Amino acid sequence: MATSSDSTTAPTDPLSRPLLNQLVYGHIYSASVRAVAVHRVADRLAGGARTAEQLAEDCGLHADALRRVLRLLTMHGLFTQDEKGAFGLTEAGRPLRTDVAGSQHAAALFLTGDMLRRSADGIPDTVRTGATPFEETHGLPFFGHLAASPEARELFDAAMAAQSGRVVDLIAGSYAFPARGTVIDVGGGRGGLLRAVLGRQPALTGVLFDRPETVRDHVLDTGDLRGRWSVAGGDFFTEVPSGGDLYLLKNILHDWDDVDCLRILAAIRAAAVPGKRLLVVDAVLPDNGDPHPAVELDMIMLMMVRGRERTAAEFEGLLTRSGFRLHRILRTPSLPSIIEAEAV
Repeated sequence: MATSSDSTTAPTDPLSRPLLNQLVYGHIYSASVRAVAVHRVADRLAGGARTAEQLAEDCGLHADALRRVLRLLTMHGLFTQDEKGAFGLTEAGRPLRTDVAGSQHAAALFLTGDMLRRSADGIPDTVRTGATPFEETHGLPFFGHLAASPEARELFDAAMAAQSGRVVDLIAGSYAFPARGTVIDVGGGRGGLLRAVLGRQPALTGVLFDRPETVRDHVLDTGDLRGRWSVAGGDFFTEVPSGGDLYLLKNILHDWDDVDCLRILAAIRAAAVPGKRLLVVDAVLPDNGDPHPAVELDMIMLMMVRGRERTAAEFEGLLTRSGFRLHRILRTPSLPSIIEAEAV
């Protein structure tokens, strides 16, 4: 029998494998990311590379199982492994730490967690029935589930804040916000975008509007914004604060079907006098079906809520029916675009 001095299987780039193989292994990759996120393994590597045995002792884990998970994630660029078997964290894996700016730890927990995983299992039925998988598997609409589960709501809010934190400065820098007046951020979460906008315009004031339990955890209480903001809790389907010179609506419309989007826009239009501006900050799908990151996001909408990502023409239709005139769509360096409209 022929032998070789190298008894391992010939190495190949994992990304060079057939596309179907990459796709069907996807759930294994996400489960492995979840494992290191749940046990905060990345935090243990802040001081440098460590062996699986050292990490396992610190985290209360099984060393061999942890080594195998880290080996897989090393192959995909989140960790390194040196000749002594010690694992380190790459720049790509650094956002898994909880103590760094731009941490995506909460987002990783949410996106790999039970809510999405069980919903994804329902996609085969959804393509037959059109039903929303989350509602079928959990017995409640997604936002109803959040209202009933403080733990789920806290994780979701933290994940959205983490995802938003990466892009709010890019969005705030992509539009010429007015030097004076009042910006009302409708469904603004904890206020990351409003904080970035007010930070660029020292004479501008703002109102953060969202669910009462969400705005309680706002991030606006910083010295440079003192006296220039307020928070209000309520339901954007029924009424939003009036008196705004500009209304913000970031990553809201994609959560809802057309009927509910029209309700949200109608509430804003009732509060906005003619001539005032609305900025819808959302991903915009290409009209021609070209590949786009928003297609992946659209699948999450299909799984979790009754919403969807939309094309420019679809956004214009919603705005026109709600009493707004589309002015322009501005691309940003991030996934969302800025859709500028005027109340008419």
